[in-house]
Amino acid sequence: MFRPKKKSEKVKLSKDAIKKAKKIFSYLKPYRGQFIIGWIFLVLSSSAGLFFPYLLGQLLGGTETDAVALGVNRPDTNLIENINLDNINAVALLLLILFFAQSLFSYFRIVLFTNVTESALRDIRKEAFEKLVYMPMDFFNRNKVGALTSRLSSDIALIQDTLRTTIAEFFRQIIIIVGSVIFITIVSWRLALIMLATVPVMALIAVLFGRFIRKLSREAQDAAAESNTVIEENMMGISNVKTFTNEGFVLAKYLKAIEEIKRLNIKSGLWRGLFVSFIILCLFGAIVFIIWQGLHMTLGPNATLDRGDFFSFVMFTVFMGASIGSIPDLYATIQKAVGATEHLMDLIGEPTEKEIYKGVEKININGAVEFENISFHYPQRKDVEVLKNLSFSAKPGEKIAIVGGSGAGKSTIASLLLRFYEPTSGTYKVNGKNVENLELESLRKTIAFVPQEVILFGGSIYENIAFGNPDATKEEIEEAAKKANAYNFIVEFPEAFDTQVGDRGIQLSGGQKQRVAIARAILKNPTILILDEATSALDSESERLVQDALDQLMVGRTAFIIAHRLSTIKKADTILVLENGEISEKGTHDELIAIKNGIYANLSNLQNTSNF
Repeated sequence: MFRPKKKSEKVKLSKDAIKKAKKIFSYLKPYRGQFIIGWIFLVLSSSAGLFFPYLLGQLLGGTETDAVALGVNRPDTNLIENINLDNINAVALLLLILFFAQSLFSYFRIVLFTNVTESALRDIRKEAFEKLVYMPMDFFNRNKVGALTSRLSSDIALIQDTLRTTIAEFFRQIIIIVGSVIFITIVSWRLALIMLATVPVMALIAVLFGRFIRKLSREAQDAAAESNTVIEENMMGISNVKTFTNEGFVLAKYLKAIEEIKRLNIKSGLWRGLFVSFIILCLFGAIVFIIWQGLHMTLGPNATLDRGDFFSFVMFTVFMGASIGSIPDLYATIQKAVGATEHLMDLIGEPTEKEIYKGVEKININGAVEFENISFHYPQRKDVEVLKNLSFSAKPGEKIAIVGGSGAGKSTIASLLLRFYEPTSGTYKVNGKNVENLELESLRKTIAFVPQEVILFGGSIYENIAFGNPDATKEEIEEAAKKANAYNFIVEFPEAFDTQVGDRGIQLSGGQKQRVAIARAILKNPTILILDEATSALDSESERLVQDALDQLMVGRTAFIIAHRLSTIKKADTILVLENGEISEKGTHDELIAIKNGIYANLSNLQNTSNF
């Protein structure tokens, strides 16, 4: 099951996580040719890099003189006097050739890995978004959209960096370490054992030391952020602080926060001091010890190590130490990428509406709707039954109004009509056919929904109306706007239909947004219309314009009108009065108003009194 991970959650390379992470290779498979070539260039560039410390060591160590060749050591010989200029030129030329080859190999490796990574991530992004848009509504009840999109964005970014650079860098460091160990073992196995017993161990301890100090620094930063929150909250609510004379209380709270900052920073400083001391004494000491041992092996008539080889040994040791030091952070990044991949694969593995709703039959829906003994509870609240054995029907073109108190189940009926959820029990029929046998897309294409809280998409008014039918012509969009009483206010804007509505339609008033939503519904040309309290939040003038547009929209269509204001449903063919998920009253406005002490009659009297 898909589940957003918390920030504090640690990623472990469990068998299940690795198994899910392996699925990412299915996205790399179409580009495996480029990927394999990229790995070849990675091996070539890393292998070429191994020659650099060797050649540099030979350059620094110089060539053997005749005396050395005869077994006579000259420790007092100056290094520069011992270097053969012809050797310098040869080695320098080799180094230039090496740099050219390595730069060429690295260029192709980076380009190929980037091409493969971006192509695979495009496919992952497409499939992940496709999964999201086809997820059932219950998925969005279980997951916050903001956290969901943020998490997916960070997961994909982490996978992007890992595929593009981190994995390549990780294996490059492995090649350097293995190659360095092989070389120094060939040069001097005794010196190699001394080095392997000291430098790698010290490098790993230094890395762990550094990570621990970074953790303490983050804790101190979090504590500082907490203290800033105390300041911000109390300065914004300073009137409350003074009203309740709680200046001393908030000051004590702030002092506690800054005392924690002090404690953590002092602790961090203590460990930083130990870390620097460790680096100076242990790590650098280990390197000096290796050099000291190596120099002894190059001196005297019984010297066992050539000076050039010794300098190459030192260079390989430095390179290997740096590689060992970088491995833990690279491995940690790969761990996080495995967790991110597991998270994405969980999402991609979630069943969508296409997989849940198996119906395939397509019919020309005429607007006949029937609920037979429908009961329903939300998946996250199984103990609360929202609808109980609900039964009603609507003939093609009928207007069915649904009224009732808050929590009676009105909006739930709208969700069931759209098949956002499946009934717990009972049957939902259209044209006399069970909707379970109908293709979901073909059903929803015949239904338009105008909610109370209209959400418009970022873009122009034209684009928002066209959302009802992306294939509509400009003339059809303008005609829909006229029928929705939206055309006049639209053309009054300087940019008319090209006017940007802003985030979620914030640039438009409530009445304007409603009319744009109605125009969108008109353009869809639905057979079944659902209006969920579409005028309840509007002022009188906006309500009149919107209601007139709705009246035009409902002509010739089966309409379900969820209403708060009873004045808007007097002309409905049937009014259903819901109470605790059941139909307590049913009839026309005149029939219901005549019921003495009836729920509808009481609601009507209450609203009339309120209006008066």
